[in-house]
Amino acid sequence: MTVANDHTNEVIVVNGLKTQFGDFVVHFGLDLGVREGEILGVVGGSGTGKSVLMRAIIGLKPPGAGTVHVFGQNFYEANEAERLAVERRWGVLFQGGALFSSLTVAQNIMAPIREHLDVDEELAKDMAALKISMVGLAAEAGAKYPSELSGGMRKRAGLARALALDPELVFLDEPTAGLDPIGAAKFDELIVNLKESLGLTVFMVTHDLDTLHAACDRVAVLAEKKVIACGALGDVRKTDHPWIQEYFAGPRGRAALAAGVA
Repeated sequence: MTVANDHTNEVIVVNGLKTQFGDFVVHFGLDLGVREGEILGVVGGSGTGKSVLMRAIIGLKPPGAGTVHVFGQNFYEANEAERLAVERRWGVLFQGGALFSSLTVAQNIMAPIREHLDVDEELAKDMAALKISMVGLAAEAGAKYPSELSGGMRKRAGLARALALDPELVFLDEPTAGLDPIGAAKFDELIVNLKESLGLTVFMVTHDLDTLHAACDRVAVLAEKKVIACGALGDVRKTDHPWIQEYFAGPRGRAALAAGVA
């Protein structure tokens, strides 16, 4: 299976990407497109650079070669004002939530609002309260510090911060990692509901087979330094590649399929 070359309605287009750390090349000649309004799940074995790819797209890991277009803007050739305009249209949930430990949940959410929007304090507080409600947290969670939250609550608080500026595009890095099966399933449901209600496009790095079945419209598989397959889950599962067959046809893959979450 090859990655489609038709970039119509794609909000992210990656062409010929090369990333490396010193002499170690993580990606080489990687191509990928993310369609408007979809949840794309990015999977791959350990060391294939799933999170590195996300960081390259959002500007935290400049590539050695290739191009990254987001909302039609060549991100790495853009000037500071152009890049800032693009960044305001996305939100990011890093692994573990990456909340500021010295700030309350509400203050964490208000941080990007204060940085990017010219609003008074009361409106910023109201906006934070709305985001807290949107991700399924109780209102009193806003006054808590990250250390006072469970792992699942920290994930939701991090998601609320990612949604602070009403983005069109959301990046999620292993959002269900560390959650119990019930908590993970509820988080998957939340992501799907938010995507549908807000019209989001979601780029999701994950290793969770249940998440792929329950939430993702398409799946991109990283191996051999590039995307080796990208498409609907049922189509990707049929790809004749050893890692894909082991991943999807192994005991855990069969269990996820049998669970009826597809």
